[in-house]
Amino acid sequence: MRKRITLAAAAVAVPLVTTCLIMAGPIRAVGPKLPTLSGAWPATQAEPTGKGKVPKHIDTYTPGMMPQEPLEIPADVMERLKTLPAEKIAFLKSGNGQVVVPSDVMFKRIRATSSTGQIEAYVDAIMSVYDAVQYKEGSNPSSIPFNTQSAKFNDWRLRRPAELDPKREPGPITLSRYVGGYGGGIPTFAGAPVALTPEDLKAGKVDIAIMGAPLDMGSGWRDARHGPNAMRVARIGTGGTDPFSMINPMAVLNVVDYGNAAIDQNSTERSVQEVRRMVREIAQTGAIPAIIGGDHSLEYPNVAAMADVYGKGNVGVIHFDSHLDTGRGRVHLLDHGQPIYRVMKEAHVRPQDYIQVGLKAHYGRTDYEWQRLIGMHYHTMAEVEKYGWDAVMERAVEEASKNTKYLYISFDVDVLDPAFEVGTGTPVSGGLTMREAIPIMRRLCAESNVVGFDIVELAPQLDPTYASALNANSILFACMTGIAMRRKGITQPGFLSPLTTDHGQTNYYGARKK
Repeated sequence: MRKRITLAAAAVAVPLVTTCLIMAGPIRAVGPKLPTLSGAWPATQAEPTGKGKVPKHIDTYTPGMMPQEPLEIPADVMERLKTLPAEKIAFLKSGNGQVVVPSDVMFKRIRATSSTGQIEAYVDAIMSVYDAVQYKEGSNPSSIPFNTQSAKFNDWRLRRPAELDPKREPGPITLSRYVGGYGGGIPTFAGAPVALTPEDLKAGKVDIAIMGAPLDMGSGWRDARHGPNAMRVARIGTGGTDPFSMINPMAVLNVVDYGNAAIDQNSTERSVQEVRRMVREIAQTGAIPAIIGGDHSLEYPNVAAMADVYGKGNVGVIHFDSHLDTGRGRVHLLDHGQPIYRVMKEAHVRPQDYIQVGLKAHYGRTDYEWQRLIGMHYHTMAEVEKYGWDAVMERAVEEASKNTKYLYISFDVDVLDPAFEVGTGTPVSGGLTMREAIPIMRRLCAESNVVGFDIVELAPQLDPTYASALNANSILFACMTGIAMRRKGITQPGFLSPLTTDHGQTNYYGARKK
């Protein structure tokens, strides 16, 4: 009877406990003695990670990856717990209960409860929830089963043999029906011709191959899958001469639309392997892959493909985003909030070569402490507020080429303020304006050796206008402009054309001219 009553009381307590489970933040884990990271310089700098090496402290604070820190229970709370069975007290002291309820919440509840029976029921509920959320071998699947007997198991990603198509000479194919004008054919990225094979890229001496990767499953189906076609159809923002540099990138560079990568919308893991293969084959021809997403899970295969071609630890990454995207310890090993952890866990990029710009989502202290601990460089909108955008932009551009010869840029459109980018799945207020985003993209692509870039998380159906697609295309155009500038030898910091920065009829700016 006592057992039945205790379980009933525990059942009553579960709703409160599970609420606390949702609210519980990251738990500090046991590990080697860690350096103290203060808020101001000179803070203890992170230990540099060698090329091809996994960062030393990468799994510190990672749920499930480090032993739980034992919990020190205050004397007055222990006094109330003394009638509990030894195994229940041992559970609380282990610290595992903090996975369910933060320790301060648990102590407050125990102090406020006078009945020993209610206290035991509360502890039982915590233990019950902790046990229930653990993986159970035999009852929980450890992998997602496939029907390997399907006659079409690989048809979604199988390349068509050339023998099935009419014979043609390799090279880009123009899909426009007319000599000039706007449109009039099949929409492509930036109105560019199409290439279908690596042989087309080589024959056309292609500089930039833009490909779509319409993956949506990694973000929970927020419409990112329609991003590539929205940018193709809109096209606006990708043509003509850039007025800041007076460079027409399409006149300087050979640009093609390389089509979409095959995506299995029922499996992020299957999809990213095909994306990685396609990005790699572009880079192996010497062209720069520009990947249009799709959600930010894509940063993992994109960056991994860069490491496949240029070597592990040889590529730096600038990650524009409202979010850290360093999530870890989740059930799925990859989603749009976890690509950076997986990239570093597989040693494709060193933490000191990962630079984040525009962070402003509501993360806690331990998230930033972890990034400092392993040596990442991050630039938040709080830094922008304190020092101004120009100073932060200069710092980020300088860091971009500091340690590596090659640079990859990953641009999540939610780094932009929702006033400019309504069509994205996880908007956060207080972001970059287009007048801030365009110059830094142009500069990075002109002043650094960019070997690839992506634009992700455009969700066009969330925007009833064309503005979100326009702004995403404008980011694409800014990067292509920068690459064209570099190709023409224009790499001086912050270059702006004298023709468009002064009408020249007076000497109004005088000595201030640059």
